[in-house]
Amino acid sequence: MEAVFPEIQKQLGFGFMRLPMTGEQVDIRQTTQMVDAFLAAGFNYFDTAHGYLGGQSEKALKTCLTARYPRERYVLTNKLTHYFFEKQEDIRPLFRQQLEACGVNYFDFYLMHAQSGERFEKYRRCRAYETALELKAEGKIRHFGISFHDSPQVLDRVLTEYPQIEVVQLQFNYLDYDDPKVRSFDCYEVCRNHGKPVFVMEPVKGGSLVNLPPQAQRIFDDLGGGSNASYAIRYAAGFPGIRTVLSGMSTLEQVRENTAFMRNFQPLSTQEQAAAARVRGILRGQGLIPCTGCSYCTEVCPMEIPIPDLFARLNDKRRTGAADNAPMGGGKPDDCLRCGKCEEICPQQLHIRDLLQFVRDELEG
Repeated sequence: MEAVFPEIQKQLGFGFMRLPMTGEQVDIRQTTQMVDAFLAAGFNYFDTAHGYLGGQSEKALKTCLTARYPRERYVLTNKLTHYFFEKQEDIRPLFRQQLEACGVNYFDFYLMHAQSGERFEKYRRCRAYETALELKAEGKIRHFGISFHDSPQVLDRVLTEYPQIEVVQLQFNYLDYDDPKVRSFDCYEVCRNHGKPVFVMEPVKGGSLVNLPPQAQRIFDDLGGGSNASYAIRYAAGFPGIRTVLSGMSTLEQVRENTAFMRNFQPLSTQEQAAAARVRGILRGQGLIPCTGCSYCTEVCPMEIPIPDLFARLNDKRRTGAADNAPMGGGKPDDCLRCGKCEEICPQQLHIRDLLQFVRDELEG
């Protein structure tokens, strides 16, 4: 029997990954307003990880949510990220740090973060899954799961070896639905075959399904209602077994808009599904870099190259034909040492070192 997790009140989650910033710091005042609006609208699911926003996400969550509301008012997910541990003995101290940073004494969901074939081997070697299951038995984790970025074959292997997994978090959106590299639908089908509910991440693909080129925008405009984000989030939420869809919201307006159309959720109509398919075809033809702006790469880049910002600037040029030439802080594409640290951590498995050369040639050449 597939779990339904009744503690999650509605089918929209608040991802604490793209919070509003004031300089290098989280804008606590605005984030607090966003949390209050999200809860007031009847939603209660929050998602974080130890490395989000350079370690600020958990602390902001404590300040804006857990220190201000009783524990039963929210459902909280955290994750075990591979670059914070090297052996089994590192996991429990890290977990305690996460509880303290978030200001809670248990997590509702705890996920093995960004699993791939290579990372899974590290987690097996360090007995990370077994340690998480021990923490669950001790009451420090309510539900155990994974977030995943790899092939359906790898996912099937993980779910077969660890049937105790209760939920899988997948990248799922109308652009990646049948992409031969991401294979969102195929991974979703593996989850269905194993009876695992799905949490969706990247429903708007790092904002790329919000900022559409004019010819794609006209298709949604002709529908006569709804925002680009609403079509993307409702698309993902409309599949059976999707328990919640995360949105990494950055403004109070985004919270108000997303909760408004998800309060009484309706899947995409046949006409809206056809429009999304047409938009997908246009986006596929533009040669955009499929970066979601997670910024994991910038956390490990020794030259502090703003990789997602550079990719976004190149994508904007390919969409519109015009390039933003405003100065950008941090390292330049030519500063790349080709150390490969960014590629090791990239959940999209991008060939970042080569792509930086495209950025240099197209934007600076």
